[in-house]
Amino acid sequence: MGLFKKWSFWILLPLCGGTDSSSVAAIVGCMCQLVVKEIAKGDEQDKADAIRIGNYTDGKFPIDSKEFAKRIFYTVYIGSENSSEAKKMRAKVLADEIGSWHLDVCIDGVVSSLLSLFQTLGKDHVIRLTLQGQVDGGSNVENLGLQNIQARIRMVLAFMLASLLPWYDCSAADINPIGSISKQDLRTFLRWAANHLGYSSLAEIEAAPPTAELSLFVPTTARFNSTLYMKQLDEVDMAMTYEELSVYGRLRKIFRCSPVSMFKNLCYKWGATLTPSEVADKVKHFFTYYSINRHKMTVSTPPYHAESYSPEDNRFDLRQFLYNARWPYQFRKMDDLVQELNGDKVAFKESCNNEKLGATAGVGGVGAVAAAAGDPKARI
Repeated sequence: MGLFKKWSFWILLPLCGGTDSSSVAAIVGCMCQLVVKEIAKGDEQDKADAIRIGNYTDGKFPIDSKEFAKRIFYTVYIGSENSSEAKKMRAKVLADEIGSWHLDVCIDGVVSSLLSLFQTLGKDHVIRLTLQGQVDGGSNVENLGLQNIQARIRMVLAFMLASLLPWYDCSAADINPIGSISKQDLRTFLRWAANHLGYSSLAEIEAAPPTAELSLFVPTTARFNSTLYMKQLDEVDMAMTYEELSVYGRLRKIFRCSPVSMFKNLCYKWGATLTPSEVADKVKHFFTYYSINRHKMTVSTPPYHAESYSPEDNRFDLRQFLYNARWPYQFRKMDDLVQELNGDKVAFKESCNNEKLGATAGVGGVGAVAAAAGDPKARI
C-alpha cells in the first residue's frame, strides 16, 4: 500500500456527490478493502503500516474496511443555496457505504459576508460594487464571479479542515488521483465500482447529470423568465458533451492534432451525422476555450499519470501554454476546407471506425491521421 506509506495519517476529501470526488472516494475505499484483504492473507508489513496509520492499540488491527476507513478517511460536503438535496444525499450515502467520517457544511453565511464586504469598498467612490447572478439580471461576468467566490471559499475551508492532511478537490490538493483520466473513463470506473466494491450509490452518481451547482442557469432565450430557470449543468456551460471533450482531448494530446488536423479527422469520424460546417464550429469552440484556459494547467495539482490522455503541464504535456485564442490562420484554413467540402451538407454516408483513420477521403486529405501520431489505430 505505497500510497498509505507515503502519506501521513489521514485523507480529507471534499465530497460533493459528483463523478470526480466520488471516484476519488471509491479509490480510497478500494484501498481500505485491499489493506484488510492483505492483512487477512498474513502480510505483516501491511498490518504494521495499518496499525500505525489507524492508531490501533492493545494488539488490535483492521479487520473491517469500513472501520479502517473511519479512522483515516474524512469527507466533507460543502453546500450552498445552489446545492441540491439529491447530491447532498448521494454524498452522504456513499460516505456511509465506504465508512468515512463525514461532515456537512453550508457556506452561505461566508459568501454573504464576503459580498457585503465587497459592496462597502465602493461606498467612498460612489460606484456600484455588487454582484448579481444571471437570474437576478446580472451579467455573465458577474455570474462567473459569484461562482468563483463559492469555489474559492470551498477551497479555503478545505485547507482549514485539512491542515497538513493529504486532500483532494476544490481546485487544489497534494495529489490528484484522477487528473489524467477522462470523464468517460471515470464513469466506466464508477459503474465497475458500484458492482465490484459494494458501493451501490455510485450507480446513481454516474447516471446523474454532471453539475457544479454553483448557480442557476438561464437559457439565452429565457429573457429572465423565472419559469425557465434550471439548475446549472456542466455540458450546457461548456457547450459540448463530456463524450465530445474526451474525443477532442485524445486527438489533441495523443494524436497531437492542430485545429486543422482535428477538423479533418472529425469530418471523417462524424461525417455521417454532422456537416463539415458543424464540425468546424465544434472544433473552433474547443480550441478557443482550450487556448483561453491552457495556462491554468501550469499550476494544477500534480496528478497520478494513468494514461497518455493526461493534459497535466508540470512534467507530462510540455507544449506552450499561451496562445492566440482567435487562431486566425488555422480557423481561416478550416473555413476554406468547409467551402471545398460543400460544408452545409453531410459529407459521408457512414461514420468511419477508428481503423480507417489512416485513410484519405474527400478534399484536402480529410481523414488523414494527425502528424506524429504514434498509433493510428488508437482509440479516440
